[in-house]
Amino acid sequence: MILGDNTLVLLLAGGVGSRLNVLVQTRAKPAVPFAGFYRIIDFSLSNVMNSGLSQVGVLTQYKPLSLMRHLGTGEAWDFTGRTRGVKILPPRTGAHDSDWYKGTADAVRQNIDFIRAHPAKETIILSGDHIYRMDLDDLLRFHRRKQAQVTIAMMVVPLSEIHQFGAGITNDEGRIIEWEEKPKVPRTDLASMGIYVFDTEYLLRLLEENREEVDFGMHLIPKAIERDNVFAYPFHGYWRDVGTVQAYWEANMDLLKVDSEISPQAWGIRPNPYADRLAEDRCPARFAQGCVVEGSMISAGCVIEGEVLNSVLSPGVRVGKHVRVKDSIILHDCILEEGAVVDLAILDKRVRVGQGVVVGQGEDKATPNKSFPKHLYTGITLIGKEAEVPDRTVIGRNCVVTPSRKGGDFPSLNIATGETI
Repeated sequence: MILGDNTLVLLLAGGVGSRLNVLVQTRAKPAVPFAGFYRIIDFSLSNVMNSGLSQVGVLTQYKPLSLMRHLGTGEAWDFTGRTRGVKILPPRTGAHDSDWYKGTADAVRQNIDFIRAHPAKETIILSGDHIYRMDLDDLLRFHRRKQAQVTIAMMVVPLSEIHQFGAGITNDEGRIIEWEEKPKVPRTDLASMGIYVFDTEYLLRLLEENREEVDFGMHLIPKAIERDNVFAYPFHGYWRDVGTVQAYWEANMDLLKVDSEISPQAWGIRPNPYADRLAEDRCPARFAQGCVVEGSMISAGCVIEGEVLNSVLSPGVRVGKHVRVKDSIILHDCILEEGAVVDLAILDKRVRVGQGVVVGQGEDKATPNKSFPKHLYTGITLIGKEAEVPDRTVIGRNCVVTPSRKGGDFPSLNIATGETI
């Protein structure tokens, strides 16, 4: 018998993800494309599939349509059959905003009926916006071996980054004895990955004790540590939360390294070929005579006439003559017309960059975006879905062009560093 046969998975996929800026104006964060033709959520779903788990509830909330379309019936990850399934769980909204999920624990609490309808010895709680590979079967074995009520997957991170995470201090047995949520002065480098295993009955009791406790990291985990057996499962490998523009760009660039730790194909990560026009439906990429491609990922359906350096191109991108693309992420079906330059930028789907356009102009990468200084501060420029940049426009660093902007929306042909259109 597979260990996970008696395990329920809840996949949290409802966060706003506002730090991804225009990339989440039309879609949920887990539905953002990644690595050419995957979506971010494909990594968590594939980990579930590859670990032999078969009952999954996906908790959605913010702009769920793209995500729901991507999940479909779950067939892409073998979640169909008499004893297998994936269920979309929207918030139980009523007449007030307060009916929406208030936090991670509240999201699970609002779906207690789903948990009770799928009796399971353990419940695994995952996030839908992480890039990683994990053997969840091994995580379950660890949980049972330790006779834990709660097990938290944790990894060592630099002390300078620990303020972004829940942090745990463990004893010699790996039991967590102290917990700090996003500590300003760190006492440990052991960070929570937001991946939990609960004994199901224990989880239900914890959720029903106090409905004002809405978050796992802030409320339920510290309470459990004080009273019961909470263990840290040590994770070693690549893991990244891609909830910011910077982290999303860096994770895509990690793909291109010669010794890359990310390998979606080797990891067994599956996209959903039924939801998008993916490689199966497109011609092979075409490379014109004289083009230059170095250190890049080029997807099916692309046509390359110019130069592509250290960049990730999703299916259907057209790079015209004398075009130069560098250190960039170009999503599906973008068109870069003759003479354009795209340097250190992220272009959402179906963007058209006109002739002679420069996206990412100048040496000043440190002046942040005026409207979103915490989103764009390292030089990355964002172009929203289906925007059209008029011929000969020059766009600086840390700029944002919001979705569907057309020529008449541009105040001039020179967009200074840090501006938003």
